[in-house]
Amino acid sequence: MNQLEALLNDSLIRTEHVENAAVIDIKERKVCASTFGFNVPPENALNLIYAFYKNLLQVRRGGLCFKEKYYKCVRADEHSIYLQNPDGGLIVVKTKTFILVATYRVGMYPSVCVEAVEKLGKKNA
Repeated sequence: MNQLEALLNDSLIRTEHVENAAVIDIKERKVCASTFGFNVPPENALNLIYAFYKNLLQVRRGGLCFKEKYYKCVRADEHSIYLQNPDGGLIVVKTKTFILVATYRVGMYPSVCVEAVEKLGKKNA
């Protein structure tokens, strides 16, 4: 387990609100760390990067498809996107070098997930 994977597990998974998480290197345009069993396909990693740099307004209006599921946008700004669907939610936070993405199940507290991911994002700013 690398340092980023350990950080994901310690800062996010341990909260028991976050189901899965991954870190995408913006410059390399690929996933550099993820929690056990969480595979983010390359096209999904690129879509998350482009969501911040080219499509933020479109994401706000139309939501986002991630791992073949549609998510409705609840909140979006230049640093974070918070999305939901009937099965759970998706939180995406951008730092200078990384994009962190985390999923959570229905019944979890989205505010705790958002806080945890944003806190981890600030650690990696």
